[in-house]
Amino acid sequence: MTFTVGIIFLAALILSFAVPFGAYAMGEKSKGRYKKALFVNIATYAAIVIIGVIFAFASTATAAEVSNTGSGLATGLGYIGAALAVGLSGIGGGIAVSSAASAALGAISEDGSIFGKSLIFLGLAEGVALYGLIISFMILGNL
Repeated sequence: MTFTVGIIFLAALILSFAVPFGAYAMGEKSKGRYKKALFVNIATYAAIVIIGVIFAFASTATAAEVSNTGSGLATGLGYIGAALAVGLSGIGGGIAVSSAASAALGAISEDGSIFGKSLIFLGLAEGVALYGLIISFMILGNL
């Protein structure tokens, strides 16, 4: 049964990428098409994630009831904390890199000698995401 669910989930995941691009390619290239394709992509992706979570918890519910080791509020909150550390630091690092990279490209186009200095600032911006990953490893190590 899990093999069939896996195939269905994989097919749905592939469709979540194919349907929005198909909706975009069928019509004229306009600003409204971009917005519609983006909305369809986000809605399809969210539906696939919700279905995946339902399938994941439905198949492991009996195993979680039998096994009582390692379960509890502290363990669950630890996993949520580790996920938040990685997710939020990744989002913050992405925002920092996007603004630093655009400024660095503009500065390098004017003066090519500051390439090394601009790489330092991009590395510092990416370091935020790495710090979040390290913190999540520390949280998971204490569970």
